[in-house]
Amino acid sequence: MTNFMTRDFLLQTETARHLYHNHAAPMPIIDYHCHINPADIADNRPYENLTQVWLYGDHYKWRAMRTNAVPERLVTGPADDYERFAAWAATMPKLIGSPLYHWTHLELQRYFDIFDPLSSETAPAIWEKTKKVLECMPVREIMRKSGVEIICTTDDPVDDLAHHKAIANCKDFETKVLPAFRPDRALRIEKPTFSAYVNELQQSSGVKINDIDSMKSALAQRIDFFGKQGCRASDHGIEAIPYQPATTAQLNAILKKAQNNEKINETETVAWQTALLLHLAQEYHKRGWAMELHYGIRRDNNAAMYNKLGPDTGFDCIGGFTQHEGLINFLNALAEENALPKTLIFPANPADNAIINTLAGCFQGEEAPAKVQQGTAWWFNDTRHGMENQLTDFAALSALGNFIGFLTDSRSFLSYPRHEYFRRILCNLLGGWAENGEYPAGAGLEGIVEDISYNNAKRYLFG
Repeated sequence: MTNFMTRDFLLQTETARHLYHNHAAPMPIIDYHCHINPADIADNRPYENLTQVWLYGDHYKWRAMRTNAVPERLVTGPADDYERFAAWAATMPKLIGSPLYHWTHLELQRYFDIFDPLSSETAPAIWEKTKKVLECMPVREIMRKSGVEIICTTDDPVDDLAHHKAIANCKDFETKVLPAFRPDRALRIEKPTFSAYVNELQQSSGVKINDIDSMKSALAQRIDFFGKQGCRASDHGIEAIPYQPATTAQLNAILKKAQNNEKINETETVAWQTALLLHLAQEYHKRGWAMELHYGIRRDNNAAMYNKLGPDTGFDCIGGFTQHEGLINFLNALAEENALPKTLIFPANPADNAIINTLAGCFQGEEAPAKVQQGTAWWFNDTRHGMENQLTDFAALSALGNFIGFLTDSRSFLSYPRHEYFRRILCNLLGGWAENGEYPAGAGLEGIVEDISYNNAKRYLFG
């Protein structure tokens, strides 16, 4: 029997071990999509204990704890930090086969030199040891220790990016912390908060918004502002890819209704989203930015808990939306105008992998290898099984050597070992193919591993 999570964890062949230890592990990290709070980096926030860094904002862990019948007061409620940690420790042994189990123990190993499995029995000793280590490991030290070269946070167009500017002026911190442009609130015209958001956008852009053209101008102004702070990627989180063209007069009428706080129907919402998303994509193309499309999540399914806790608290699931006609028409409309930016497509439903990879092949260009590609296995697919499937489908239907690799999509500063998890899975898969005689071992394979781990993302986003 193999020992628990050793140096060769997940690496089942000699070739896999060579690829990981000599070519994947040494590569720096580019985390090109995450939900890290830049204020915490600017302030070099210290954490007092594991609960603060693990359990204050991680809805992945919250879902697992609820599934273990942990009372909500120990999940998001007023329990003290050790009580919450103890509840998480008690949940751990039930999570066999879950990435949460592996992520948790990789973090304990890499940051705290703890190799004992977390459980109710080991929780007190682990709590005390990690508290002592955290005293000397604020967030910038965590990032240094993790080998993080660049992260891209997720930022609303109205953000003044003051924290990013402060971080950029830190002379003793080499990691680049760049904003990513996330204009979701500008697209959600059906929301009762939309009119107030337009006022925020007017103030931040200096553009009076009274029609679709001025809305586009305001967003373009904010894109330029983000670009000056190093932004090279946008991000969109939407349920379904919209495509319903409308006239300028129709769009102006929809905006007027929204600003008057009148109800916006589904047809009007899709028309508005189509117009803005096409405009935004064209602006990204002009600047050489990448566009990320995260779609297919059905959000806030438990109305009672949403009303109590708000969004992003663990009550989302994979949606059953029909995506592909809208996505095809959207990409085609941009291609017809020679305005399709580099595009990363993240479907929530793993059944979409083959469709996305074949569709991507219809819209390639000379701006970048795999200009349009499926993004890494995302959210509910961020598992060993999900990653292997995504990599296998990408290899079968696209050109895996051009894949730009992994991102954490995380709110936790201890999440960087997830890159290690991905790289181990990647090396095990490729190493197995090589040992089966499906690909020649040697420098070509080693270069592919280094490219997917780091080089491709650097070239695609910042080259």
